[in-house]
Amino acid sequence: MSTALRTLRITRHFAASPERVFDAWLDPATAGRWLFATPKGEMVKVDIDARVGGRFCFRDRRDGVDVDHVGEYLEIDRPRRLVFSFAVPRYSEATTRVSIDMVPAGSGCDLTLLHEQVLAEWADATQHGWGEILAHLARHLEQASG
Repeated sequence: MSTALRTLRITRHFAASPERVFDAWLDPATAGRWLFATPKGEMVKVDIDARVGGRFCFRDRRDGVDVDHVGEYLEIDRPRRLVFSFAVPRYSEATTRVSIDMVPAGSGCDLTLLHEQVLAEWADATQHGWGEILAHLARHLEQASG
């Protein structure tokens, strides 16, 4: 197993205010619809303690197998920045760090997600996964506003 670590950067424009995009990450009813949800999975648990030092757990049931996505909030600066530790214990013992920065851009905002300390063998899948997650968020925000 490789021990090489990567830092992934993903940017995306949203046609929603930084406040709406930021809040979507921390509201359990909203986040459970798009964050770590998979097309073939069923989100069976969403626990969010949205405070610095608070933890989160998203449990996605995939083909009868539960996959937990867990972490701790390290920084919460609404609506500009959200930082959390992140792990998927079923697949790796590694704990990584995710930083999300939002800046106003026109009538919406630009989001930059930085995922640090990703094991090299997980880099491509992780990059793809975040791309899908942010696409789900964009669709959710469009549906919620229209």
